Amino acid sequence: MSFCANFPLFCIVGSLVCSVVSSMLTGKTARRLSMVLTMTVAVLGVFVLQMVRLQGEPVTYLMGHFPHPWGNEIRMGLLEPLFSCYFSMVLFLCLLGGRKHLIADLEPEKSQLYFVMADLIQAALLVLVYTNDLFTGYVFIEICTIASCGILMIRQIGRTTLASVRYMIFSLIGSGLFLMGSAVLYDITGHLLIPSLRQAVEELAASGQYRIPLVSAICLITVGLAIKSGLFPFHYWMPDTYGYATPCSSGILSGLVSKGYLFFLLKLIFSVFGTKVFYGSGVQNVLFVFGICGIIFGSVGAIQENDIFRMLANSSAAQIGYIFLGIGISPAHGVLAALFHILNHAVTKPALFLAASALSDAAGGSKRFKELQGSGYANPLAGAMFTLGAFSMIGVPLTMGFMSKYLLAMAALETQKKLMLTLVVLAVSTILNTFYFARTVIRLYNTPQRVFSQKVRIRSQWSYALAAIPFALLNLTAGIFTAPLISFLEHGMELFGKAG
Repeated sequence: MSFCANFPLFCIVGSLVCSVVSSMLTGKTARRLSMVLTMTVAVLGVFVLQMVRLQGEPVTYLMGHFPHPWGNEIRMGLLEPLFSCYFSMVLFLCLLGGRKHLIADLEPEKSQLYFVMADLIQAALLVLVYTNDLFTGYVFIEICTIASCGILMIRQIGRTTLASVRYMIFSLIGSGLFLMGSAVLYDITGHLLIPSLRQAVEELAASGQYRIPLVSAICLITVGLAIKSGLFPFHYWMPDTYGYATPCSSGILSGLVSKGYLFFLLKLIFSVFGTKVFYGSGVQNVLFVFGICGIIFGSVGAIQENDIFRMLANSSAAQIGYIFLGIGISPAHGVLAALFHILNHAVTKPALFLAASALSDAAGGSKRFKELQGSGYANPLAGAMFTLGAFSMIGVPLTMGFMSKYLLAMAALETQKKLMLTLVVLAVSTILNTFYFARTVIRLYNTPQRVFSQKVRIRSQWSYALAAIPFALLNLTAGIFTAPLISFLEHGMELFGKAG
């Protein structure tokens, strides 16, 4: 086995160690350590990706001396290192782009605690991506939940405490359902390690034994992760959570945390239940319906908002709906579209939150649309970045958002039953997205109610510029040169459910 197979474990343990070390450092040093950590994880992920690509098959790393089915394992296919690298880069850009507000919003004596939580989130995301054990996944789901509440409520302005409580309630409901589903699955199979679970589930499905408990476990696990990721009607924690957190936290929570849960769900669908069993249970039809509801109600909620951050938060509920819509369509092209949209939303929504924050600063700190009029002139870089992100959310060609909707439409061609409904929903949602995002962009460049004193220069916002430009390049590159990425995702899906 190549030495590179050790890298995922090094990254996970390194993130946990850095979280402990950060608690003993100053805020400035802890921030630097976290940023070095994220870039190191991204670089090591590239090496792991290259290793798997050369071997042409998944690699399993055994931790300790206890083999399958008792020991704990890490699994590396093509998708795992790709998403670990991608998530790490986005986390780095969020910490870099939100630097100004982290310094302003956090109490100096507590600022290092923010980076303790960021390191724990990094560790949790890596485990959700790489783990080959169901219970280990549950443990780090809880760690991610607690750390996510930490980066939310550390900005003590009153509303964040209420938002944290609401977020914690929904998250614990989701975690409880996931744990119940895992317990049922363990009870009927006797296993927690994913390869053993897959074999046992296939045998149960073939024999017809424990059919109801098996379907119940699938439902509980799926609904639990759906609640934690913000699927309709469990998305009402989003406006306050994303709207009142510091911009860096909004980007991390919307772009990364929910996507970690979604990737873990897809991992379980392919590696534990198998697509034949999962899609034979009928759960995908429920996800399809609630995905549609999320798209529509999230968009309507965004239209009704007068606060740019709360508008973006409601938009996130709609974007989560697109992912579940893809999962509900089919296990092939539908899941492909869902994976692509995870990548799209993970890079676009943090960019939008950071841009909205910079525009708000140019408007004197206000988040209301009335006071934001003309702020695109006051901060040209933030205005351009917000416009690009808005175009991606609408689905303008040459952006990742366009390819997401195109892939969803192509996936709908697989099934005649869902074709017309999917196309109608995509058309209606595009109109709704255009309404509130185009309206926002127009306001940013509309005649201001007051004259801004001067333009914000790039030099004065260097940290934001260093984050915004890579976000834009990632979006445009993946939106224009899409074929290689789609081919890679398809190959990765072939290895997703294959044993290492």
